[in-house]
Amino acid sequence: MKIVMLGTGYVGLVSGACFSDFGFHVICIDKDKQKIENLKNGIVPIYESGLEDLLEKNVSSGRLRFSTEQVKNIKNADVVFIAVGTPERRGDGHADLTYVFEAAKEISSCLGGYTVIVTKSTVPVGTSSKIKQIIKKRNPYAKFDVVSNPEFLREGSAIEDFMRPNRVIVGHETEKSKKVMASLYKPLYLFQTPIVFTDLKSAELIKYASNAFLATKISFINQMADLCEKVGADVNDIAIGMGLDKRIGNKFLHPGPGYGGSCFPKDTIALVKTAKDYDTEIPIIKSVVDYNLQRKKSLGNKIFKLMNGKIKNKKISILGLSFKPGTDDIRESPSIDVINSLLNYGAKIFAFDPVAMTEAQKVLNDIEFSNNLEDCLKDSYCVVLLTEWSEFRSLSSKYLSKFMKGNCVIDFRNALDLNNFNDKKFSLHQIGRKK
Repeated sequence: MKIVMLGTGYVGLVSGACFSDFGFHVICIDKDKQKIENLKNGIVPIYESGLEDLLEKNVSSGRLRFSTEQVKNIKNADVVFIAVGTPERRGDGHADLTYVFEAAKEISSCLGGYTVIVTKSTVPVGTSSKIKQIIKKRNPYAKFDVVSNPEFLREGSAIEDFMRPNRVIVGHETEKSKKVMASLYKPLYLFQTPIVFTDLKSAELIKYASNAFLATKISFINQMADLCEKVGADVNDIAIGMGLDKRIGNKFLHPGPGYGGSCFPKDTIALVKTAKDYDTEIPIIKSVVDYNLQRKKSLGNKIFKLMNGKIKNKKISILGLSFKPGTDDIRESPSIDVINSLLNYGAKIFAFDPVAMTEAQKVLNDIEFSNNLEDCLKDSYCVVLLTEWSEFRSLSSKYLSKFMKGNCVIDFRNALDLNNFNDKKFSLHQIGRKK
C-alpha cells in the first residue's frame, strides 16, 4: 500500500516514519523546498526522541521518501493523509483551516484511482464533510472516501504512542474505506490495540473532547494546589489519594504552572468556539481556559512576593523553557509568561534548557541564554524550575550553594526532593506543599 503524507510537521513526520516502519511505502510531501532538502540530507526539523534514527532506518530501506511534487505521488497513492497545521485563527479562537482546505483543493486535481483521504490534523466537527464537498466540486468524477483519523501523539513519546497506542479512532462512511484503514493499522494487532470505528463527526469530536478533559484534570489539580497552600495540606498526597480511585486514575494529576504546548491551549479554545457556533455552552471548558491563562500570568507576581519584592536588577535563573520535558516545543509554554512578567519587574533573567534553547531564542528577548546549568546558576538570587528535565531533579542545597548568591528556590513542578534541602540554607517553595 502506497501512502502520501501531506505535511512534514510534528504529526506528519512522526506518522510517516512510523507507517514506513510498519512496512508501507510512504512519501512525505511539503511545499517548503528547504525543509524537504534538509530531510533528504538527514536534518530533522523537530526534536523527538528516536525520530532521527527511525527516519534514517526507513529512508535507507527505501520505504520512506521526501518530495515537493504532489501530482504524480498523489495520483499513485492508495491513501493520502492531511497532516497540516490547524493553528488558532487570529482574532476569534477558531481553528484556522486554511491549510487543510488548500490541501483538499490540491488533492482534488491529483487523484487517479480510488483513494482514501484521511484527516490526521486536529479539526473541528464537520471539517471532513467540507473536505469531501471541496473535492467533489472540483473533481466530480473522482473516486474517493474521506476518513477522520485523529492523532494522539504526546511530544517526547510520540513514536511509542504511534507504535503502541491505547486506541485508534477511525471515522468513516463506507465499508471500503473501513477495510483500507483496518489494513493500515493491522500491525497493531500484535498489541491488541482497540480500533474504534465510528462516524466522521464523532471521530473529530473525540480528539477535542479528550484534550479538553485532560486539560480539565490539570487545571483541577492546580486549583487543589492553590487550596492546599491556604489550608496547609499537601497536594502530592491529595493527588496520590485521588489517583488510586480507578474512576479517576493517576494520570495528569501533577500540579504545575499550567498547561502549554501546541494542542491543549488551542484545542480547548477551539472547542468552546465550536460549541458557541452550534448555540451550545460548555462552561466547564471555558472556565478551564480562563483559569489556565490567569494562572500562567500570575506566576511572576508569585515569584515577586516570595522574593519579598527585592527583584529589580537581581539575577533570576530560569530552568526549563519547553512546555514539558522531552521536546523543544515552547509554544504556549508557561516559561514565556513567567519571563515576561519578571522582566516587567526589572529582573535580570538567565535561562537554560537542555534542548529548547534555539526555539526559545526566536521568541524571547532581553534575557541571557546560558550555555550550561552552572553558568545559569552563577551569582543568582533565585532559581525557578519550570520544566522538570531529569538533570534538574537532583538539584540540592549543597550543589546550589556553590553558585548562587541568594537562597530562594521556586519549584513550579514539585520535582525536587525535599530531603536535599534539609539543611535550611535555601528557602524551597513548591506548589501546594507544606514547607
